[in-house]
Amino acid sequence: MTPIYDLHCHSFYSDGILSPNDLVSRAKAHNVSYLALTDHDTTQGIAVAQKAAKDEGIDLIPGIEFSTQWYGRGIHIVGLNIDLDAESLINGVAKQENSREQRARAIAERLAAKGYDGAYQGAQKYSGSELLGRPHFAKYLVEIGAVKSVAQAFKRYLGAGKVGDVKQMWPDFDEVIGWIKGAGGVAVLAHPDKYDMTRTKLRLLTADFAEAGGEAIEVISGKQKAGLATDMQRIADMFGLHSSCGSDFHSPGQPWQELGAFEAMPKNARPVWEFWST
Repeated sequence: MTPIYDLHCHSFYSDGILSPNDLVSRAKAHNVSYLALTDHDTTQGIAVAQKAAKDEGIDLIPGIEFSTQWYGRGIHIVGLNIDLDAESLINGVAKQENSREQRARAIAERLAAKGYDGAYQGAQKYSGSELLGRPHFAKYLVEIGAVKSVAQAFKRYLGAGKVGDVKQMWPDFDEVIGWIKGAGGVAVLAHPDKYDMTRTKLRLLTADFAEAGGEAIEVISGKQKAGLATDMQRIADMFGLHSSCGSDFHSPGQPWQELGAFEAMPKNARPVWEFWST
């Protein structure tokens, strides 16, 4: 049987639902042979996932998904096969955590100005092992009766243009690519079709990504419309990039992002795992 590589998924250490243990078990149940845990801006779950993967008999690729920006637009870059002890990675993660912390404090201050004191501590109750973000503030606002639902919290206080909409100033992606390569990893442009760009802009993004040292793009991200993988593969080929694939799994009950449940890569693809299997 052809091995299945799922090189993009999330645990509850970022915005996923499952623990690393349960994530690995689910991957095994879906016949995944090689799994990369790529939580947002953190590697906290990898050690646990590595032990679980050893027990389950599958290979765990240490990874991360960094938040970055390109001309003010939010972009995500996955780092694969990274050295968790590399100084560049440790410093990069610390910088991202500090950025998220500053943003959370700013959101809490804005909500306090609207009469909702204690929002920071209240939101922390819902963050668990995750980094604090707007969904946690939304749950707190529901708890105290300020709104009836998380959706209403975003509509009134946390969504685009609202009082709690504090813009995140992520580093440029050449800096993030440097963190990944400094950790011996491979920098992958995540889910390029999800940025809602024209093909002209996407080619410009990919060109800049490649020039900055990026090495691959995800030609497959979960279940996609017919022909999209081939389209993304053309862009990869245009800039001499390798190809990656992943479910971008977050939680059960989302069949379009189920672990391992996506099409095979195009036949002419140069798979990203060539970097660490040769």
